[in-house]
Amino acid sequence: MTTPSTQGVADLVDVSVRPGAEDVTVLAGSSFCRSSRSGDMDADHAHGLFVRDTRVISTWELALDDALLEPLGVANPDPYSAVFVARASSRPGEIEPTVVVERRRTLAEGMSEEIIVRNFSAEPLSSVLDLAVDTDFADLFDVKEFRRTTVRRKEQRRVTDGTLELSVGHRGRRRQVRVHSPGAVATRRSVTWHLAIPPRQVWKTVVEVTVAEDGTASSVGPSADASAEPTSPSRRMTDWRAAIPVVKSDNPLLQDALDRSAEDLGALRLVDPEHPDLDVVAAGAPWFMALFGRDSLLTSWFALPWVPGLARGTLLTLARLQGRQINPSSEEQPGRILHEVRLGIDESRALGGNSVYYGSVDATPLFVMLLGEAARWGMADEDVAQLLPFADRALAWIADFGDLDGDGFVEYQRTTERGLLNQGWKDSEDAISFREGAPARGPIALCEVQGYVYGAYRARADLARRVGDTSGAEGWDVRADQLRAAFDDAFWVPEHRHFALALDGDKRPVDALASNQGHCLWTGIIHERRVDHVVDALLSPAMFTGWGVRTLADGMATYNPVSYHNGSVWPHDNAVLVAGLVRYGHHTAAARIAHGMIEASAAFDGRMPELFGGFARDDLGFPVPYPTSCSPQAWAAVTPIALVTSLLGLDPESDHVDTHTPPDWEPLRIDGLHLGRRRVTVDGHARKLRPWPQQHETPL
Repeated sequence: MTTPSTQGVADLVDVSVRPGAEDVTVLAGSSFCRSSRSGDMDADHAHGLFVRDTRVISTWELALDDALLEPLGVANPDPYSAVFVARASSRPGEIEPTVVVERRRTLAEGMSEEIIVRNFSAEPLSSVLDLAVDTDFADLFDVKEFRRTTVRRKEQRRVTDGTLELSVGHRGRRRQVRVHSPGAVATRRSVTWHLAIPPRQVWKTVVEVTVAEDGTASSVGPSADASAEPTSPSRRMTDWRAAIPVVKSDNPLLQDALDRSAEDLGALRLVDPEHPDLDVVAAGAPWFMALFGRDSLLTSWFALPWVPGLARGTLLTLARLQGRQINPSSEEQPGRILHEVRLGIDESRALGGNSVYYGSVDATPLFVMLLGEAARWGMADEDVAQLLPFADRALAWIADFGDLDGDGFVEYQRTTERGLLNQGWKDSEDAISFREGAPARGPIALCEVQGYVYGAYRARADLARRVGDTSGAEGWDVRADQLRAAFDDAFWVPEHRHFALALDGDKRPVDALASNQGHCLWTGIIHERRVDHVVDALLSPAMFTGWGVRTLADGMATYNPVSYHNGSVWPHDNAVLVAGLVRYGHHTAAARIAHGMIEASAAFDGRMPELFGGFARDDLGFPVPYPTSCSPQAWAAVTPIALVTSLLGLDPESDHVDTHTPPDWEPLRIDGLHLGRRRVTVDGHARKLRPWPQQHETPL
């Protein structure tokens, strides 16, 4: 269709254009799309439309008269949409190009793309617009790691009027993708339009991509037509923005970081069609748009004052998928909480060769910890009662399966070569090593995991007290006290005055100076007499860069500031440490780290990355990006929220605000914060709480 060109390109979207951006990612639930800044997707790059961990579109290239378009700018009005502006080459006799092409892409389980061609010439335009389309149905990690898909699959293509259908079958499962545009001519590898646009007129069309598995189609999501009724992703983001607390700070870095946190957490939410009332967060974009146990639990913990419903959704979802049987290939065991869920067509490509993999040593105690904390922050009594049996099964896993040798500590050792070698949050293969560089041999007992188990025991004791079970509470407290004493005896490294990273299979302390012990501060397993030494070690120049605390100290044999886990800085790791420092009253150290982290976020446009390089601030003066860092990433996104919550000293069982925020964060006010079962306004500068005046709430 053609309409008068009465609007300039600059008026089309109410957002700033990013002229220098590289790849562009659009998210909706577990689906995402990566393209160049022109909007094109190249199969030889890590581009494509990905649905259920499968690349369903690998090539998507728009050309006018066989010539690709020159990108001008990109805008992201919402996480699930993008607008690409480009121009065609000059036509014969023209001084400058006069044809501008816009592509308005929106995403849900499928994709919808409106194509707008504007002819700014005084002459009519007669051209052929061609969209090259292809798919390889490649596994997500084959694309990420640039591996060619070697699995033999039966692929089919079918062409009808304006529609190209592609499908693939593998081991009895079939996935289909349908590309349709009214009025187009479809071939086996393209969709084509013959344009005849009068002078200074506009032509529009919409291309819709739908994806189906075994004949069941997914929704396309929001229409690319801006006049259409809001659909699922837009409604969900609108509701999210209306319901979350509102932060006001005169510090622009803090304001930007908190605003970005809230937006990214909303964008990373996943929806289970069978349980649409439960929100969980994906681990991170683009490659980890899936449920990860550890990531979702920690993110939900720190989001409790902002979005308490996220903890409910996470706990109920993980409880539904809790281990029921012994399966060595997936490492499933009764009571164990999963590590990750994958949805690719070929399950054999996933960890353990199964769609659900359980090789995590820490998700299970974290599950119990989160239930205890959610109860403190006001979770409904009926939800707590429903989840309590699952928490007890998790505690039974700790005793029956987690403690591999009966010494009272929880260890891990994978049961299949296809599983993870290291099963804590530092899960790269070289992450657990001695000070001189020798890798630790399993079974391995990580220091922070003992802290999580301690926290789980304390949480279960608190849950027992809430229902009047005094003897049960005392029993769990006794277990916690015994573990605390045993931990101090086994993990303390007196010659270096810090806790060991782990115990190896021979019960030798893995003596490297690492950030893991900061998690032990958070859970409270560290005796007060050790705390000053631990804080000195973590804030030493070998650990603290000026931006944040490294994962591994400079001076350790495997230290590398641009490694994944051996010297880089992880924002969530620092958020946990800050919470631990506040717990023990080390407010100045906590504020120093938090201030550095918020300043670091400015280098990433206010968005905390998954990790960044561990170079000292005094040496380089700016935080160095890590090349494959996820962004946005769930527990990085919640980090600014966690830092503020910790430094405000908020507690759901107290009306006291014990503010220790950096001076340049003030004044700081938060409206609508969840505190227990009420919503409040927090004035950090005045150290006051008052009831939030707004009475209605939007459920999260």
